[in-house]
Amino acid sequence: MKAVIQRVDSASVSVGGSEISRIGAGLLVLLGVEKGDSEKDADFLLDKIIHLRIFEDGEGKMNRSLVDCSGGLLVVSQFTLLADCRKGRRPSFTDAADPGQATALYEYMLSRAREKLPQVGQGRFQASMKVELVNDGPVTILLDSRR
Repeated sequence: MKAVIQRVDSASVSVGGSEISRIGAGLLVLLGVEKGDSEKDADFLLDKIIHLRIFEDGEGKMNRSLVDCSGGLLVVSQFTLLADCRKGRRPSFTDAADPGQATALYEYMLSRAREKLPQVGQGRFQASMKVELVNDGPVTILLDSRR
């Protein structure tokens, strides 16, 4: 699994012109599910994401996690994170998990996140979405469950 984590003041997702999810301060996570990923990958990434110390403490140092801040988490499925652009000019997505496996792992991660956090939002799997965010910092971190 690959994830792009962005610290945000707010973030929202809309589908077909209607907002389906919104969070205040917290993290926006763009999540790509790769062939061969498992619940173990989802658990690893979720634990890493919610405990990353990337929020400022009273002294302005990044010392607090999402759990410490009781911030929101918005997870948006994004298979394009698995794009292979090494050859030619058209990305290949052969490393992306098939939709059935990817949906199951995406939903699994969301259910686990809801067990641990008070505010969890989501995008709509395989939908054309508009994602809006107010990036805070900006702080953007890339994670890969296999590295």
